[in-house]
Order: sequence, then C-alpha cells, then structure tokens
Amino acid sequence: MTRVSVVIPCLNEAATIGECVGLARAALDEGGLDGEVLVVDNGSTDRSGELARAAGARVVEEPRRGYGRAYLTGFGEARGDYLVMVDADLTYDFGEIPRFVRELDDGAELVMGDRMHGIAPGAMPALSRIGNPLLSGFLNLIYRTGVKDVHCGMRAVRRDVLPRLELRATGMELASEMVIRAAKAGLVIRELPIELHPRGGQSKLSPFRDGWRHLRLMLVHSPNALFLVPGAAMVVVGSLAALTVFARLPVFGHQFYVHTLLVACGLVIVGLQVIGLGLCARAYGVYVLRDRDPWLERMQSRFRLEHGLILGAVLLLAGLVLGGIMVGKWAARGFGTLSEERLAVLSVTFVIAGTQVFFTSFLLSIIGLKKDVEG
Repeated sequence: MTRVSVVIPCLNEAATIGECVGLARAALDEGGLDGEVLVVDNGSTDRSGELARAAGARVVEEPRRGYGRAYLTGFGEARGDYLVMVDADLTYDFGEIPRFVRELDDGAELVMGDRMHGIAPGAMPALSRIGNPLLSGFLNLIYRTGVKDVHCGMRAVRRDVLPRLELRATGMELASEMVIRAAKAGLVIRELPIELHPRGGQSKLSPFRDGWRHLRLMLVHSPNALFLVPGAAMVVVGSLAALTVFARLPVFGHQFYVHTLLVACGLVIVGLQVIGLGLCARAYGVYVLRDRDPWLERMQSRFRLEHGLILGAVLLLAGLVLGGIMVGKWAARGFGTLSEERLAVLSVTFVIAGTQVFFTSFLLSIIGLKKDVEG
C-alpha cells in the first residue's frame, strides 16, 4: 500500500523537474516513507515529461492547462493515503516532506506551509509580498480560517477528505478554494513555517490575473460578503432616506423631496433583491455543495415557504392599499395634476418588494427540495 504521493504539477519545467523528482524521492527514502512521486505533465512543449520519467517519477498527462486542473488530475491518479503538493520550480525544500507527513499522522487533515517569514532574497517579487498578505487577510476576514499563508504551494492533505472538499477550481485559485472548503468542512488545519527559495526556470505567474481569480473565488464562496452585507446596507440606507423624506426632515439645511425618495426606494428594492440572491446562494451551498451553515439551517427549521409567501402577500397588499388611497385622492381632485408623488413611489415600492419576497421564497423552497428528497 502506498502511504504518500508527492504530486508535482509541471508545465515546461525541463530545467528543474529532474532535480525535483530526485529530491522528492530522496526525502521519502530518508524519512522511511513508502511513497511515489507523481508528476502531472500539464501540456509541456519541452522535455519535462521525459526528464521526469527518467528521474524515476510516474508521469500522467493532462493536456488541459491550468494549475488547478493539473492537481485535480493528480489527485485522481495518486495512490497514496497522504498527498503532498509541491511545485516543480525548486522554490520549496523537498526535505520538509516528512514534517508534513508527521502532522497528518498526528491528526491534521490539511497541512499548510507558511513562507512569509522565511523568504530568501529574490524568492518572491515585491508585488507578491504585498498581495499575498492582503489576500490572505481578506480570506481570513470572511472565513476565519486562521491560515497565515493561504497561497503557499507546499501543503499536504489526507486523501480521504478530498470528497468532502469537492474541489473544482482549474487555475491558481485552487489554492484558495482548498483552504476555504477545508474551513467550511471543519477540517483540522495546521501550518508549518518553511522557507521559500528563488525559483529555477521561468515563472508562469500573472500577479494581477491570478490575484483577481483568487479574489473572485473568495467572494463567490461567501454569499455574506458578496450579497447579504451589501444588500442589507442598501436596504438600511434606502429606508432611512425614505423616512427622512416622509418626515420632511431637513438634512444639512436642505429639504429632501420626491427625487430623493425615488433613489431611496430604488436602493431598498435592489437591496432586497440582492439579499434574496444571497439567501439562495447560502441555500445552494448547504443543499448542493454540502457546506455547513448552522444559521441557515436554524432559519430553515423555524421559517417555511408559507411564512415567506405570507410576508410577500402582506407587502403586496400594503402596496395595493397605498395605491388605492393615492388613486382615491387623485379622483377627488378630478384626476388633475397628481400631487401624491411620494405615496405613488411608496406604493410601487411595496408592490415590488412583496413580489420579490413571494417568488424568492419559492426559489428557496425549490433549492431545498434536494434535501427533502434525500432526507
């Protein structure tokens, strides 16, 4: 039985891949670890695959390029109970492999390297020295993983937890996705301080493109940050502005009129829609991606489809009543100039809000059908 698979993605690394394979093999032997070195040739146009085989690696081909895609293929082909991930550019010390394995033996499910206090001169560009801590800090602000160096390329994971992670990212953002999914799944995550050395060969990184892909993935996996917080902010600001208009309160010495009310009610409508999208995204995470979301599960146990339908109907009815009052006042004036603009805007806002709540409740119920069927 193979205990450890060292998985190395490789794209045109002829200058370093042979040495990497040799160092990985030596680390396994010196650590007394039964293992294999698996190189995923990610569409190389040089002799990388040939050199890796000659150095003693098992090579699998993945012609569809992408850092994440190479690793996903490697995970599927690996035979080991433990998977150690290392880049093919000599930036990491392969001699650290036994340390990562010992942490897994000691109960860890995901072991991350932390490079940030062991960066050799010239090993990391200035932009990455700034960008990595910022992205790691933002990820921890949202997900509270406690991982200091989210994008370290040297890490180890237990093979049996991979199905719980359901990794999908095909690019560099796989590094962020693994940490996010591990945190959501409640895995035991540990970090080890390691050193980062200057790379051999030519870098394939694109700081701005890769940074955006990491940031995009962080937001996509966080309905709170992407939908619920901005939506709630819009509803609060819009509601306060609308109340200011109806109370005819002067703000900074100026009176707010109907044009302000239009903007305020527009914010409320858009905010409610964004909140609805956020709730649907969280439901999708629970029922389809199998994320843990205790808050949503509590809410779903207390509130049912009928509660949302009743709330939507009440808002819709309130809007129609306000509209009826407005039409009545207009008729009393002989259908001349409409002088109840504020009432008209409020009526339409309630009608739209009620409609949103009504149909969003149905959509949430549809997403939850997967659980009902399985349960």
